[in-house]
Amino acid sequence: MTAQQALIAAVATLRGAGVEDPARDARLLLAQALEIAYDRLNMHLHDAIPEPAQERLAALVKTRASRVPMAQILGHRLFWGRSFKVTKDTLDPRPETEVLVQEAISRPFFNALDLGTGTGCILISCLMSMPMARGLGVDLAPEALKVAEENARTHGAKARFMVSDWFGAVQGRFDLIVSNPPYIAEAEMAALSPEVLHEPLMALTPGGDGLEPYRIIARGAPARLLPGGRLIVEIGPTQGAQVAGFFAAQGLGDIRILKDLDGRDRVVSAEKPAENRDCAAT
Repeated sequence: MTAQQALIAAVATLRGAGVEDPARDARLLLAQALEIAYDRLNMHLHDAIPEPAQERLAALVKTRASRVPMAQILGHRLFWGRSFKVTKDTLDPRPETEVLVQEAISRPFFNALDLGTGTGCILISCLMSMPMARGLGVDLAPEALKVAEENARTHGAKARFMVSDWFGAVQGRFDLIVSNPPYIAEAEMAALSPEVLHEPLMALTPGGDGLEPYRIIARGAPARLLPGGRLIVEIGPTQGAQVAGFFAAQGLGDIRILKDLDGRDRVVSAEKPAENRDCAAT
């Protein structure tokens, strides 16, 4: 069997399983099975595929046909131009989250906090764009924090990580707080794709209306922000007005709702008012 014949069979299997882009995924899996770079695959399509590679491909295709996400199978995902390790214990980084990073690095910062850091992709991407900055990432899942620590070492980010229930174990104040919290409402879970349901439930939904993390973040952020510090969170596309309201109720200002490339509300940004520095006051 040639690699091309194996590829055709893999595409057919994945298409039959309802995979959204079977041709792309089959090519990625074939490159993985052959242990070659993806961009060299075309050079080997007419070669005979060794039996060990056939066995690896069969296992990979079977896993993907069960709708396990590609990032979990390949073990990595590109985000903000860098490759991040991904496991079953972490949320799969998504392109729309890059809107949050873009907003975060639009102004200088020196000390950042990432709530629910997962792979660490948000915090690490922000820090790599601000060489003088350092950051803290917190998460409830120790296994996710191990992945984040490995990603930080790989990219040389000045980040540390610890277990914390939101602000619970956090000390000090920050000029940037970011978060992509679980925000899917309990009633919306049934409509999610099979791939998403392979991700950690705790990272997907807080239950209820999906808004409780934003209420917690809004209440806790003012005490952990420096004057003039920013709070930037990812949201579901219908949650912008409510999250903005939570932030306003806690005295945060300059509240903006930012859209992703598909034109959907994706990020809410707010700022803690600067302290009055009027030296003429007595």
